[in-house]
Amino acid sequence: MADTCIFCRIANAELPAHRLFEDDLVLAFLDLHPIREGHALIIPKQHHAWFEDLPDQTAARIMTVGQQLARAMKLEWGVERVSFFYTGIHVPHAHAHVVPMHHRHDVTSVRYLEDGSEEFSLPPNPGDAALAQTADRVRARLAGAA
Repeated sequence: MADTCIFCRIANAELPAHRLFEDDLVLAFLDLHPIREGHALIIPKQHHAWFEDLPDQTAARIMTVGQQLARAMKLEWGVERVSFFYTGIHVPHAHAHVVPMHHRHDVTSVRYLEDGSEEFSLPPNPGDAALAQTADRVRARLAGAA
């Protein structure tokens, strides 16, 4: 996969990146299309398409590096919070986003913005019965995966 995956090519130094941190497991670098200044990505150096495919040690390392970046971002931008999340929208190589949040909607889904950017509408609560059913389904899957 390394020959076609953009993140594998960045990890192998075949493509340039503004590197922030690197060790034998992970690489952190600035996102080319940042939500906010400082928006970073943390990738495993080995190709894993999705975050649930990550070996435990690599997943833990991504989280630890994310915490280190968050502390640095809080100091640099004076923000109260830093967001950490995984997506798989554009590149099928597991990657975490670390974003200093200057506004509560910096990483908000459009579902929260029904009343406009200065308001914050929660999506509807599906109710306890629906939540219980969803919890049962996820727990069953977790038990099957063990």
